[in-house]
Amino acid sequence: MKIVIIGGHLTPALSVIEELGSEAEVLYIGRKYALEGDKAVSLEYETITKKGIAFCVLKTGRLQRSLTRHSLSSIAKVPLGFVQAFLILRKFSPDVVVGFGGYVSFPVIIAAKFLKIPIVIHEQTLEVGFTNKLVSKFADKICISFESSAKYFPKEKVVLTGNPIRKTILHPTKKFNIESGDPVIYITGGSLGSHFINLLVAGCLAKLLDKYTLVHQSGAASEFKDFEKLSILKEGLNNSKRGKYILSKFFSPEEIGSIIKAASLVVSRAGANTISELIVLGKPSYLIPLPISQKNEQLKNAHFLKELGLGEIGEQKSLSPEHFYFEINNMMQNIGRYKLKSSKSHFPKNAAAKIVQVLYAASKNSN
Repeated sequence: MKIVIIGGHLTPALSVIEELGSEAEVLYIGRKYALEGDKAVSLEYETITKKGIAFCVLKTGRLQRSLTRHSLSSIAKVPLGFVQAFLILRKFSPDVVVGFGGYVSFPVIIAAKFLKIPIVIHEQTLEVGFTNKLVSKFADKICISFESSAKYFPKEKVVLTGNPIRKTILHPTKKFNIESGDPVIYITGGSLGSHFINLLVAGCLAKLLDKYTLVHQSGAASEFKDFEKLSILKEGLNNSKRGKYILSKFFSPEEIGSIIKAASLVVSRAGANTISELIVLGKPSYLIPLPISQKNEQLKNAHFLKELGLGEIGEQKSLSPEHFYFEINNMMQNIGRYKLKSSKSHFPKNAAAKIVQVLYAASKNSN
């Protein structure tokens, strides 16, 4: 079977690729650069190409809900995206197309509908993402992660699969060596990094390192040069603290499972994929929701995890480095309190396998 996977949300896409194995010929359509107007290479491009999977870069515009200095140039690229998607699909001739949300999905799914190629989309959130809502009318099947999403889609198209968790998260394949005996805190802003979280860490770095080992994924965006600034801070630390601060733009998918397993606490944004992994792993977390996420999606995700007993929430508008340090230190001193409530821990298993079943069924129905 020939499958087009549309990027945007890398984690579930990787899970499905792992589940497909060598039985399918995969073409990945995604973005080469992480942010509009930024030349930092995206994590999806770096990860997928390293795996030897064919990657087509789609130069389309983002469906924006607010104006930025990149808005006009982005809108101008939308027609190019449709043409490019049409040509890619016609040349590859897939049996099915699967989208995981994100603006890249829009032109590819429209082109697939025009070419009469079966379409499957997957919704990761508790409700519905902006792009998935737009393209749901064109999809043949809609896989959802949570029952709460079902009301946003046509009932006859919906399949509850759960949100795929990478096998390397559940069963790490690459050992990540952490030599310090201090408790480990993993800090991440997601695949793009978080400038705000990076600033918080920079503001209390030395104090945190008095007690803890930090594994910090800063992201690679060149606009703020966070990685470079944090690297300078690291060099200014004494030898003991420098060795306890493990800083990288990215960690590989194979490394992250080992890092999370070793961590006592995860500090993160509150995207749906992150939340899913933390729930499955039962990992205590301090979440800082992205304040501009659609319909306060990340805040809802964070409250969902907190209600399960696994974490606390920090609001970006009121967080300072001092407050951040106090909250982290307080959680670490009471880390035993944060345990998944079994009565609320229902989470669909084998999500990737269920999505693959939907893909095969959609492909057969088209023949």
